[in-house]
Amino acid sequence: MVLTPLQTDVATLVEGVNLMWVLVVTFLIFFMHAGFAMLEAGQVRSKNVANQLTKNMLTWSVGVMLYFAVGAGISTLVGAYTGPGTSTVGEAFSYVNGGSADWVSWLFGAVFAMTAATIVSGAVAGRAKLRAYVGYTVLLAGVIYPVVVGFTWGGGILAELGFHDFAGGMIVHGMGGVAGLTAAWVIGPRLGRYNDDGSTNVIPGHSLTFAVLGTLILAFGWYGFNVGTAFTVFSPTQAAEGTLELGSFAYVGRVALVTTLGMASGAIGAALVSLYKTSKVDTLYVANGLLAGLVGITGIADAIVWPGAIAVGLLAGAQLPVVFEFVEKRLRIDDVCAVFPVHGSAGILGALAFPLVAIPGAEASFVAQFAGVALIVGWTVLATGLVFGGAKYLGQARVSARHEREGLDVSEHGVDTYPEFGQPDPVTDGGMEVVRADGGRPNAGGIKLVMAYIRPDKLGDVKQSLAAAGAPSLTVTNVSGRGSQPAKKGQWRGEEYVVDLHQKVKVECVVADIPAEEVVEAIADAAHTGEKGDGKVFVLPVDSARQVRTGKVGPEAV
Repeated sequence: MVLTPLQTDVATLVEGVNLMWVLVVTFLIFFMHAGFAMLEAGQVRSKNVANQLTKNMLTWSVGVMLYFAVGAGISTLVGAYTGPGTSTVGEAFSYVNGGSADWVSWLFGAVFAMTAATIVSGAVAGRAKLRAYVGYTVLLAGVIYPVVVGFTWGGGILAELGFHDFAGGMIVHGMGGVAGLTAAWVIGPRLGRYNDDGSTNVIPGHSLTFAVLGTLILAFGWYGFNVGTAFTVFSPTQAAEGTLELGSFAYVGRVALVTTLGMASGAIGAALVSLYKTSKVDTLYVANGLLAGLVGITGIADAIVWPGAIAVGLLAGAQLPVVFEFVEKRLRIDDVCAVFPVHGSAGILGALAFPLVAIPGAEASFVAQFAGVALIVGWTVLATGLVFGGAKYLGQARVSARHEREGLDVSEHGVDTYPEFGQPDPVTDGGMEVVRADGGRPNAGGIKLVMAYIRPDKLGDVKQSLAAAGAPSLTVTNVSGRGSQPAKKGQWRGEEYVVDLHQKVKVECVVADIPAEEVVEAIADAAHTGEKGDGKVFVLPVDSARQVRTGKVGPEAV
C-alpha cells in the first residue's frame, strides 16, 4: 500500500498498533491466573481452597516484582554470556528506565514468567508451607526461569543450536511441569495418599465445576499466549520505506488455527484413553487433556499445518492418563493437579515432535530439540530440588501433620472458605416467646434436642422453615454417614472409588418454649424430596441446660 502525503509518520502508526496488540494479548494472558486459581481450587479439598487461591495471588504479586527487579535482566545476561551476543549489566537492566516500548516488552515477558511460576502450586497443593512456596517463587521469577529464557529466547546456547519454541511449550509449560513434579517429589505425598503396601488412595477434589471453569478460562487466555506471540502486526522495517506490510500477522491465522485444533484434539485424545481404561469418559481427564493439547502445540504453532496440530494434540491428550498413572503408581509422586502430565510431559512431547510435523523450510533439528529439552529439564530439576530440598532440611517445606489434617485454610490463613459448614454464623432467636393457644407448656415443661441429618442442598430451605416455626437458633455440622441410601462408585481422574459414606448436614436445635414436634415437622417438610437419602430426624430429651452469660438453668437457659 502506497501512502499519501498526509500519511507521513508511518513508523509511529506501526509502533502504536504493535504496542496496542501486545498489551491486549498481555492482559489476556494475565487473565489466565483466574483460570489457574479456579482449576487448582477445584482439584483440592474444600479445607485447602483459600490456601490455593492465596498462592495464586502471591505468585503474581511477589513474582512480578522479582522479575522486574532482577529476572528480566538476568535472562539478558545469560543469553549474552552463553551465546554470541554481548551485554553489560547496565544494558541488561536498561528496561527499568527504558520507556514505553521497553516496559511493554518487559510486561509481555513477565506474564509468561508468572505462568511458569503458578504451575508449581498445583503440584504441591494441600501440604506445602506458604513460606516455602513463596520463597521458591522468588527464586523462580528472579533466577530459575530467567536462566531458561536466556538459554533460548535470550539468544543463548540453545538458540545457537537451533532449538525451536515459539510460545513457551517447553520454556514455560514444560519447565513449570518439571518444576512441579520435582517439588512434589521432594516434599512428599499428602497424608493418606499411599498405604504401607504401596497402594494408592483417591483423594477427590471438592469441585469439578471450578476445575472445568478454570480450564475454559485458561483455554480462552491461551489465545493470548499463542496468537499473541505473533506480536508484530505491521513490519517495522517496511515503515521506514513509507509502506505498510504485515509482520508476524502474516502467519497469525496459522497459529490461531492449529491452537484451536490442538486444544480440541487434546480433549478428544484424553477422553478416548479414559474410555478405554475405565469404560467411562472422565470429566477431569477431558479438561486436563484439553490443556495438554494446548501445551503440546504451543511451542510449534508457528511452523506446522493442521494435520500436524491434530496429531500432536491427540498424542498430548492421550499420554495424559498414562503418564499420570505412571507418576502416581510407579514413581509414587503425589502430583495433586496433574501438572506434570498436563504441562511437563506434554511440553516435552511437543518439542520433540516438531521435526516430524514442521512445514518445509522450517529449521527443525531433532538434535537441537532434544538438547533443549535435556538442558531445560536438567537445570529445572537441579534448581528446584536444591530450593525445596533446602527448605525440607530446615523443616520449612511442609506443614505439620495436624495442620494438614485440619486444612491449610485455617492453619496458614485463619479462614474458612465455606463457613456454612465449618463455622456457621451464630444466629440468635432474639428472645422470642411463643404463646400456646391451649395454655399448656411445650414439651411438658422440659427441654428437647431435635437432631436431623439432611441433604446438604436442603440446608437453606431448612433454615428458613425453622425461622418460620419460631426456632431460628441451630447448630450445623458437615458430616458423612450411611443409612438406607445405597453405596455408589465415584471416579476421580480415571480411578474408581466406593462412596458408601454420603455427605450430609447435621442440624441440631434445642427447644423449650417451642414444641419439638413442630420443629420436626418444619425440618421434615423442608428437607423432603421423596428419594432415598432425604435423612432422618431424632428427638432426644435434655436433662439440663445452663446459659453461660447469665447463669440461668433449665428451660429459661434455652
